[in-house]
Amino acid sequence: MNRYSLGELEVGLTESFKVSISAEMLESFREITGDINPLHCDEGFAKARGFSGRVAYGMLVASLYSTLAGVYLPGERCLLHEVDAKFKKPVFIGDELTVSGSVSEINEAFSRLEISARIVNQKGETVNRARIIAGVID
Repeated sequence: MNRYSLGELEVGLTESFKVSISAEMLESFREITGDINPLHCDEGFAKARGFSGRVAYGMLVASLYSTLAGVYLPGERCLLHEVDAKFKKPVFIGDELTVSGSVSEINEAFSRLEISARIVNQKGETVNRARIIAGVID
């Protein structure tokens, strides 16, 4: 876990990590949220609608921004204020995602930073983009 203080951060600082989407992740998300949409739960339903398999929950994928900010950038000193995510492409079980973020702005007066973030699949396709605003507690 990173522990960047506000003074250690600079525009352009980038962090990233990889994660593979599993069926167990979809099951856990369904149990937590109660979202039983068959697009996420029923392989046959998803395939009948033109998808290669069950589609991962968009909010499951976007939740990886919490890990980006809370573990990597800035890390343990982070308090999320805002995440503005844009869903670009569906994600499927077995996809390997790279989640990355780069500091795009620092506001020392309010002890917060803006992070430009994106999630890319194993094919190099951007599946999600986000603007993250996070406080840095020293």
